[in-house]
Amino acid sequence: MPLIIILMILFSLGGTTEGMAEETLGFYGLVIPLMLHLGYDRLSAASVILIGAGVGTLTSTVNPFATGAASDGADISIGDGIGLRLLMYVVLTAVAILYVVRYARRVKADPEKSLVGFDAADSETQTTEQAGKMTVRHRLILWLMVATFAFMIFSIVPWAQVINGSNAPSFGWQLDWYFPELAALFLVMSIVIGFVAGLGEKGVTDTMIYGAGSFISAGLIIVLARGVTVIMNNGKITDTVLNSLVGAVSGTSSVVFAGLMFLINIPLAFLIPSSSGHATLAMPVLAPLADFAGVNRALVVTAFQSASGWVNLFTPTSAVVMGGLALAKVSYGAYLRFLAPLLGILFVLILIFLGLGVVIGS
Repeated sequence: MPLIIILMILFSLGGTTEGMAEETLGFYGLVIPLMLHLGYDRLSAASVILIGAGVGTLTSTVNPFATGAASDGADISIGDGIGLRLLMYVVLTAVAILYVVRYARRVKADPEKSLVGFDAADSETQTTEQAGKMTVRHRLILWLMVATFAFMIFSIVPWAQVINGSNAPSFGWQLDWYFPELAALFLVMSIVIGFVAGLGEKGVTDTMIYGAGSFISAGLIIVLARGVTVIMNNGKITDTVLNSLVGAVSGTSSVVFAGLMFLINIPLAFLIPSSSGHATLAMPVLAPLADFAGVNRALVVTAFQSASGWVNLFTPTSAVVMGGLALAKVSYGAYLRFLAPLLGILFVLILIFLGLGVVIGS
């Protein structure tokens, strides 16, 4: 059980800090044999990765691809509302871990209770004994990656505002970095890590080009979403939409408004799987409504990322979900049967936390 807890915490940290998603696909080959060797089933192994990273992304704290993009669209700092998001991260991650541990413990005690069952291949699955030994170079690369993400977190968090309040002046050592600086950071570190790995000049450039290709679809979605926003703003469509929405929310309480923001973003998350594209399209319209409802704009950002993360735990249009289940050899139906109660629990907890955010003004 400690292994499940530790792995889910690690994956959730990746989710909450950098929106860990496609990166998780490489871990199935390591986690599944290990979990099978310990007596758990494939659904337990897949859940450790999918739910661990997914709940972390749902409760993103400084994730530049969800919280950062949404904060930019809402014209606020990424640090606004971070206190509430940290609390959500701790509580929702703990709930998710307990849920997975409960199922895994039950399956280990009685394999008949597995939703996916075991086959002969599972019992013969080897652990990582056949894998090559980790060299000093491998360890150095891992530490460079950890240091890069740690520095990313340090550089984008507005520490003075988090510690002393939203209107506090920045500390002298506070960097206040954002997308341009982070892009430069990742570019430099990708080159450094490439040469440390011994890829050489051609290997580094080829690998970077290959990796950039996986982001083209997300980039096009963001470009199109930004284009829709420009058309709506220039055509005064945004003003018309805002005017009608203001009339719809003007009679509601702040708590109801926060819940509505979460509910409105759920169908949008289905239509726009990319969290960055979703944020770019929705925030310019939804964030100003908070001003009319007397609610902090950061709460709209939290509602958006909660809805996006909640939907992306199970949406069949997600390459992360379907690809992960395929790698784990778990059917989508079995995964949904397992996940449904947790989705209900998370849904209720999110609404409670959004109501709490109204009370504390986050």
